[in-house]
Amino acid sequence: MNAKEIRELSTEEIKERLMDSRQELMNLRFQAVTGQLTDTSRFKATRRMIARYETILNERAHEGKEGKDE
Repeated sequence: MNAKEIRELSTEEIKERLMDSRQELMNLRFQAVTGQLTDTSRFKATRRMIARYETILNERAHEGKEGKDE
């Protein structure tokens, strides 16, 4: 999922997916420690997806604050 597709989602959907991604990252960390993780590239992909979600949420929050100042 790219940033354009994420921007089309509602804020609540993004927050839900963010929580799911954070849970997935925690599970990946557990798997890495126990030696069950074989595809370590999933770490990078999951961290980047979390960053995308947080960036878009911050953009929306910033847009809301600008409208109130005027």
